[in-house]
Amino acid sequence: MPVMKDENLLVGTEFPDDAAVYRLNENLALIQTVDFFPPVVDDPYYYGQIAAVNALSDVYAMGGRPLTAMNIVCFPCRKLGTEILVEILKGGARKVIEAGALLVGGHTINDDEPKYGLAVTGVVSPDEIFTKGGAEPGDQLILTKPLGSGIITTALKGGIAPEHPLEEMIHWMTTLNKGAAEVARTVGVKTCTDITGFGLLGHIEEMIRGSGVDAVINVHSVPKVEGTLALAEEGVVPGGAKANRDFLRDKLVFAAEMDEVLMDVLCDPQTSGGLLMAVKKERAPEAIRLLKIKRLAHAAVIGEITPGGKGQLVLK
Repeated sequence: MPVMKDENLLVGTEFPDDAAVYRLNENLALIQTVDFFPPVVDDPYYYGQIAAVNALSDVYAMGGRPLTAMNIVCFPCRKLGTEILVEILKGGARKVIEAGALLVGGHTINDDEPKYGLAVTGVVSPDEIFTKGGAEPGDQLILTKPLGSGIITTALKGGIAPEHPLEEMIHWMTTLNKGAAEVARTVGVKTCTDITGFGLLGHIEEMIRGSGVDAVINVHSVPKVEGTLALAEEGVVPGGAKANRDFLRDKLVFAAEMDEVLMDVLCDPQTSGGLLMAVKKERAPEAIRLLKIKRLAHAAVIGEITPGGKGQLVLK
């Protein structure tokens, strides 16, 4: 695709960021994003919630506030009727309302496989935008939700997902990143992203790409949904995790022998994951305290940005 240039296009396609940002005036900019995917859980109401939370997350990852949302629907109405679709749309609408945004329409087509998501428009002050790039030496990396959605939903497809881990994972996939974004603004974050299809390590690599720094990750500090490691040990790992590992092969540095199962979790593609934010070291304890108040119980410091690097991920 051609790279579009305009003095008011503050974030475009030249860097792999979470959404586009266009400046309207010195005090206001628009955020635009779109995301949709096939079902990841069996319950259509929860599927609608998860897809909506996932789409809204890109606005929060840019430091913004969702304003309006439009449904994107592909659905086999002739095969499945419309009752299931109604539940999907109800789930999505619930989360748009919870986000304080307005659901203002959308578009539907008949398709052999159900797909649902949102096109979302948000607003942000131009001087308060979060971007993926710009992490500085000494910044602490904080993750706000536990990992495990790719592995657990793969187990669900195979009919072997344990009940408790599945319930916990659905809870986190349907939790908006609204509270996490509010905390990020409070503690002065400028570098942020949300964890989705490239897995934790893939999104950290995007964050430090071309910045002359490395990221040191304390792998046992990374929060995980209970039961995720056990499933990975049984070989229940989505193909996307292997693809993510292969992509990162030249960027990984191992400070100690690494458990292969743990690597699968760190590369597990996430759906509706948490925010990953770079926080100044002196403000990291405050950030964790505020995130816990927002009921993000698994929020943790998982690593640190170090100077003089080549965009490598040092795992210890």
